Amino acid sequence: MTECEKAYVAGFLDGDGCLLAQIVKSPNYKFGFRIRVSIIFYQKTKRHWFILWLKKKFQRGSVRKRKDGVSEYTITGYTPVREVLILLRPYIFMKKPLVALVLKIIDQVQTVSTQEGFLEVCENVDKTAQFTDSKKRKNTAQVVQDH
Repeated sequence: MTECEKAYVAGFLDGDGCLLAQIVKSPNYKFGFRIRVSIIFYQKTKRHWFILWLKKKFQRGSVRKRKDGVSEYTITGYTPVREVLILLRPYIFMKKPLVALVLKIIDQVQTVSTQEGFLEVCENVDKTAQFTDSKKRKNTAQVVQDH
């Protein structure tokens, strides 16, 4: 990806993209929950070609056309999200603090071994809400602690 393309895509993520860190209930995991990180790009389906261009550039993630006329490109997982954020970080403007926090969460979650450590990661996930327009969060650090 050229420097110009990186800058353009970073601006697109800054404006119309979404960077998420979520606490997901999952009984199969050590602490009863897991952390999911995702980058999501949105575009009207009439410009679906752009979503396909992004996927071709990043070589990871999945694309879908929603019934509401929006196409979505989602990258999920610690390694793929980390790689994309590192690539785009120099060009991110509005979401720079969120990018730094999500990278910190990725680093933390990959080395956590105790309940206290996992709870600390969950508290950082809670902090991401101050940078997003999140409305439907139901799994928080408090829910994990109560579990």
